[in-house]
Order: sequence, then C-alpha cells, then structure tokens
Amino acid sequence: MREGTLEGGRTLTVVDESAVIARVRSGEPEAYAELVRAYTRVALRAAVACGAGADAEDVVQSAFFKAYRSLGSFRDGSAFRPWLLRIVVNETRNTVRSAVRMRELAGREAMLLGAAEPLIPDTADPAAAAVAGERRGRLLAALDELGEEHRQVVIHRYLLELDESETAQALGWPRGTVKSRLNRALRKLERLLPDAPEGGEEHG
Repeated sequence: MREGTLEGGRTLTVVDESAVIARVRSGEPEAYAELVRAYTRVALRAAVACGAGADAEDVVQSAFFKAYRSLGSFRDGSAFRPWLLRIVVNETRNTVRSAVRMRELAGREAMLLGAAEPLIPDTADPAAAAVAGERRGRLLAALDELGEEHRQVVIHRYLLELDESETAQALGWPRGTVKSRLNRALRKLERLLPDAPEGGEEHG
C-alpha cells in the first residue's frame, strides 16, 4: 500500500484527512487508525533517514501519539503528512540527542532500504539492483558530509518525496529558505556525487 492510501488503494486526500480528524475530535478516537495506517511507512522512512536507527519504530509510535495529543492545534485544511513528519523529525532529533550519536552507514542504509518502497522491481536485472543499492549507499554517505539543515532539506525533498510546500511545512521554514538551502545542498552533492539531482531543476 502506498503512503497516504486507504484500504483498497484509494488516495488519502486533505479532505479525507480533515474528515478523519473531525471524527477524532468529535469523540471517535479509533478513526485515528486510518491516519496511522496511511502514514506509518513514510514516518518510518523519515525517522530512519534522520538517524533514529534501531529506535525508528519507537520514535514513530511516540510521534503518532504526540500528533494525536496535538490534534486540537492542527490547522483545518492543512495537509496532515508534512505536519506529522515535522513531529517525527523533532522526535528523532530528541532521541538522537539523548543517546550516543553513532550512525553506522551500513546499518542505517539497510534499515532505510527496508522501510522504503523498492527502487526497482524484484524482477529486474540483479546487476541493476546492485547498482541501485550502491547509488543509495553513496547518497547516504554523501548526505553525512552535509550540514544538518542541508541534509534535512534533501531528505525531505528526495528521500521522502515531499514537494516544496510540504517540505517547508515539515521543516517549519519559509519556501524561499527551502529553495535556497536545497540549491546549496545540491551543489555540494554534485561535487560529491556525479549523478546527484540537478541543482537548478524546479520541483513542485
């Protein structure tokens, strides 16, 4: 099931999210499970990509609980996913700060690949799969060479596939800040990776 989809494959739209949240607010807390089912996968990807490691599931559970407790302050008509991911990122940061920050690339990469959708079909050429895995490994290594703000903006735009507006909401930055930091981050990645995304390309 894709991120942001309900049972049967129907996309979970902002209207759907608002309806679910309204049901929760009106005394139907079990409706919140629809949001949990729709966004657990992308929340795990965010936690792992931001360095939660083996604590990713605990981080996500805590983030969903905090989001539930904060639904009263959620702005009606807003998208739930970037709002949730902002909580996930903050919760991950708190978790990492409370432990010794030792992010081993191999373990982090394996968890990220396990939480994410496959980059290529299972029926594809094994050699192509190996190349894709190598590229992902080099990308994660290069991300570790970036500063925290540049790493976060690349993670949200490309690994979590948020558009510019959603990235701004998730990170709590103005859109102009997202654009400028993304461009600087991509220029740095271009020096580290020959196949990095183009820095001048507009996305969303």
